[in-house]
Amino acid sequence: MVPVVDLSRRGQRFASTFALAAERIARSGSFLLGPELAGFESEFARWLGAPHCVGVSSGAGALQLALVAAGVGAGDEVLVPAFTAVPTASAVAAIGAVPRAIDVDPRTACITTDSVRAARTERSTAVIAVHLYGYPCELPDTDLVVIEDAAQAHGALTDPARSAATVYSFYPTKNLGGIGDGGAVVTADPDIAERVRTLRVHGMTELYVHEVVSQNFRMSEVEAAWLRLALPELDEDISRRRAIVAAYRQAAPGLQWQADHPRHAYHLAVFRSPDRLSTRAALKARSVATAIHYPLAITQQPAYRDLAHAPCDAAEAWARECISVPCFPEMTDAEIDQVCHALSAVCG
Repeated sequence: MVPVVDLSRRGQRFASTFALAAERIARSGSFLLGPELAGFESEFARWLGAPHCVGVSSGAGALQLALVAAGVGAGDEVLVPAFTAVPTASAVAAIGAVPRAIDVDPRTACITTDSVRAARTERSTAVIAVHLYGYPCELPDTDLVVIEDAAQAHGALTDPARSAATVYSFYPTKNLGGIGDGGAVVTADPDIAERVRTLRVHGMTELYVHEVVSQNFRMSEVEAAWLRLALPELDEDISRRRAIVAAYRQAAPGLQWQADHPRHAYHLAVFRSPDRLSTRAALKARSVATAIHYPLAITQQPAYRDLAHAPCDAAEAWARECISVPCFPEMTDAEIDQVCHALSAVCG
């Protein structure tokens, strides 16, 4: 069976060098907010071409802190794509703001200027643009505060100054995946960066002096060290992902793939099938594993469906039909061929 992802292969790539890094950290006695994190922040900012990068404990935490640092607060309404991972909405709720789900484009699964304009209300203060699956969402033309959720889009974006802040996740499966949870807020605004640095340590500006109310959002030195090992190989990994999906699309051009884009980072390779159950079963019979990212739109999630939302027919159709197939850089050529043959036979 070709797996959707196999993290053990990534682990094996960095096991020996990471062991040396872990020993170095253990001997140093510096476990938090130390030289590994500072080094990673500098190196990731340079890789992105961004002025400021602040490492934090998770991608969801990064979203939460970016919203607060950009001035979003309790009672504010934040527009979010109806088709996204739940942390996009939960980060809004965590700061006392209200997520309002809006519809997405049927081809890209991303929000548009039109969907933002149609759904905003007098309470709307911000919008989160999600670069879903690694597709670079075109930012809406709006006067609302724009936060970019690039949790799945390492390598897809070119301008770090076009929004208030961009957030990344380093969850293990991501294009730049860590050995635990981690995230980052990237911005061209020095004030936002400084606020995030304060917010990630309980709102503390000097030892045991807390200027604002916040919680702990620190990234560990161990996580930062792992990310520093993986970052130099990220360009090659993304190129491999793009080559994998190009082979799939060539093998099964008749599938309803997510729209392509020259900068698509392909965290996930996703197509839609009206008969998802039988399609997945047929691929499984040919030893190809599949997954669903995501089975429910935000409008359908029990925790959020009672909130006021715009009509989200396209988002709910994506949730009903989406199928993810194997896509990770450690795949062998033989596994890629196997998936291509299966897609061609079942869906071509």
